[in-house]
Amino acid sequence: MAEAPKSQMPARRKARKRALDVLFEADLRDLPVEQVLRAYVQRLEQPRPEHLGYAIGLIEGVAAHLDRIDELIASYAEGWTLDRMPVVDRNLARIAVYELLYVDEIDDAVAITEAVELARQMSTDDSPRFLNGMLARIAEFTTH
Repeated sequence: MAEAPKSQMPARRKARKRALDVLFEADLRDLPVEQVLRAYVQRLEQPRPEHLGYAIGLIEGVAAHLDRIDELIASYAEGWTLDRMPVVDRNLARIAVYELLYVDEIDDAVAITEAVELARQMSTDDSPRFLNGMLARIAEFTTH
């Protein structure tokens, strides 16, 4: 498969950030993801961003496969339970694991790097290293 043009990378990162916003809010407020997503999309101004479709795909995909995704995260998050993880990290991990397992056009390395970059911008100093290690172990497990 041909590599996507560089111009698509920022759009995908924006999509992941939007997906994180919705998943974070649903998680923090203990609301159904679908309800938070509906309200989020209604608040967006027209024209809606091009990358919104990818963001919605990530959000709906994480919601649809949440039990399996959380099971993997819990198994590979050495020394951490899902409940103890920072909310940002937990939801970045969910997005990345969804991409690792279910989005064939995204290379594993890209899914991991994107989660680590967003963690670097938005979470604790330890989060990038933690996510990188955990996601690399999950990628290794799921591809063999």
